Amino acid sequence: MITLKNLVLRRGVKVLLDNASCTINPGEKVGLVGRNGAGKSSLFGLLNHTLHEDKGDFYVPPQWRMAQVAQDMPETDQTATQFVIDGDVTLLAAQEEVTASEESGDGERMAHAYMALHDAGAHDAPARAQALILGLGFRTDELERPVNSFSGGWRMRLQLARALMCPSELLLLDEPTNHLDLDALVWLEAWLKRYEGTMLVISHDREFLDAVTNVTIHIHSAQLTRYGGNYSRFEDMRAEQMALQQSAYARQQDKMAHLQKFIDRFKAKASKAKQAQSRVKALERMEKIGPVLADADFTFEFTEPQNLPNPMLAMSDASFGYPPPDEGSEPTVIVRNISRSVLAGQRIGILGANGQGKSTVVKTIARDLQPIAGQITEGKGLNIGYFAQQELDVLRPADTPLEHMIRLVRECTAEGRLSGQPTREQDLRSFLGNFNFTGDQVKQSVGSMSGGEKARLVLCMIVWQRPNLLLLDEPTNHLDLATREALSVALNEFEGTVMLVSHDRALLRAVCDEFWLVSRGGIEPFDGDLDDYQRYLLDMAKQSREAQRQEQRDAQRAPAASPVAAPEQKRNDAQRRQQLTEKTKPLKKELEQTEKRMAQLALEKTRLEATMSEPISPSDLARNGKQLKAVNDENDALEARWLELTEAIEAASA
Repeated sequence: MITLKNLVLRRGVKVLLDNASCTINPGEKVGLVGRNGAGKSSLFGLLNHTLHEDKGDFYVPPQWRMAQVAQDMPETDQTATQFVIDGDVTLLAAQEEVTASEESGDGERMAHAYMALHDAGAHDAPARAQALILGLGFRTDELERPVNSFSGGWRMRLQLARALMCPSELLLLDEPTNHLDLDALVWLEAWLKRYEGTMLVISHDREFLDAVTNVTIHIHSAQLTRYGGNYSRFEDMRAEQMALQQSAYARQQDKMAHLQKFIDRFKAKASKAKQAQSRVKALERMEKIGPVLADADFTFEFTEPQNLPNPMLAMSDASFGYPPPDEGSEPTVIVRNISRSVLAGQRIGILGANGQGKSTVVKTIARDLQPIAGQITEGKGLNIGYFAQQELDVLRPADTPLEHMIRLVRECTAEGRLSGQPTREQDLRSFLGNFNFTGDQVKQSVGSMSGGEKARLVLCMIVWQRPNLLLLDEPTNHLDLATREALSVALNEFEGTVMLVSHDRALLRAVCDEFWLVSRGGIEPFDGDLDDYQRYLLDMAKQSREAQRQEQRDAQRAPAASPVAAPEQKRNDAQRRQQLTEKTKPLKKELEQTEKRMAQLALEKTRLEATMSEPISPSDLARNGKQLKAVNDENDALEARWLELTEAIEAASA
């Protein structure tokens, strides 16, 4: 088991853990929760030995193998399949040992190396890797594409697949749901439920935590508190504790007030001085239970819009996409022929798999892109508040929150769209304070802030503009659970219109009352809730797999002869069949011999592997190892020849 006892962990001058103790048992699935900056990722650093404790005892079983998702963006021309296979460090080490043993010429070492390679699962590694890649949303034609040909989000999916490929007794996952759409998220949940090792996961997706964890560890006030149950169960128990603690605090305050009243009344009287002094000591000794603040103490609200045009906008035979990259080429159309209206007060969740065009639709409505065809008619007084996936990258790293707000005021003044919000510097400071930017934080450079702080600044700038239409594209990627709750509450109280793209199912459930599905180049209303959409995704994935298998069967099946043919056609067909028979006869004969030999080698391989799993002398082990290698080499050559013969026969038949 993992044990932490009286542990002290510091990052710089900040104490993240102060005499904290906790135990994690083998096989437990643990959700690690706490505010941004509480020390969740630092605790992961302790577990993977990139950080070390400052004091106390820390123990992880040394025989446990650990896997985690690398945070760097891979730059390699390896194929997706090979990149994921290389995540299996046990297999990689076994392959390196085989190479080294062959170079050494040590027969016994070679025998052990071949056995280790077999035990590491070399025979089915490509199949295991490709199952992970396909499960995370890739297409079959992308399995052999170079890693560096994918966008950043897809490369991070490959990093996740690589971590899952690695055999482990301890799995660390830090925000694994980022960059995943709902179908990949559903697959990942199912995979993690089957994982047999110990797992620790940091996530701000409460439904994901509920699905995959059975223990919750809360980092709060530099302490670790363990709760049995998933995140929802933790919330219930935490709320009960807070209510009890608040009640105890109230009772203690009453008692302290009573003691203070006695002291104030009698401390000047000589006859009561001794009793008053004892009350002073009692008051000093009394443990002060601090007032309990709810985790979601950050709250904000959207100012009432100045007007609500209805409809907000109307799309007429509109097509969305990207302009041509150069003169003379065609634009890229992703969604076409859309005729829909967005009305005042609607709460629309936009669903669809990655790459179907959700962000393209939002960008076009937000005026970042122009429609490829058709038109979008905006209601008079439309004021859009747009939170883009890349909005945090648009912030100026060297500028402060206050400088961002001052620049926003200038831009809105120049464009004639001041919203009636305060514009003086002191008022802007106060406004930033509503979003937890207080004191010197308003003059801290944005580049030194966390992702959550940057997201709060973007929200602050959006709220200041008093929008009547909110376009939110993955707004929760960098928000902790408490801030997500605050956003959910604020959106529910917002009087304007909301269009939301998010993989956070809890936010979609809480905010949206209707859904649009972006799929197959169009937009249609989705008649159902998120559970229906989840079932729809599973059905679509099943149909896709069945269609691919049917295509493969059709490709392998020879075209059927026409039941009615003219005599001349029959003679021509007979001649062609005769020519085909003569041409393919030697190929088919060799193919038959190849298949027979491959079957013999399979039996020989099974026999050798069974023999090598039994206690035998080192010399016999080495001899069998060499024979097994020879069998594998011959089988590989025959498989290559089998493919050549099959392709030649198919080509001749075509």
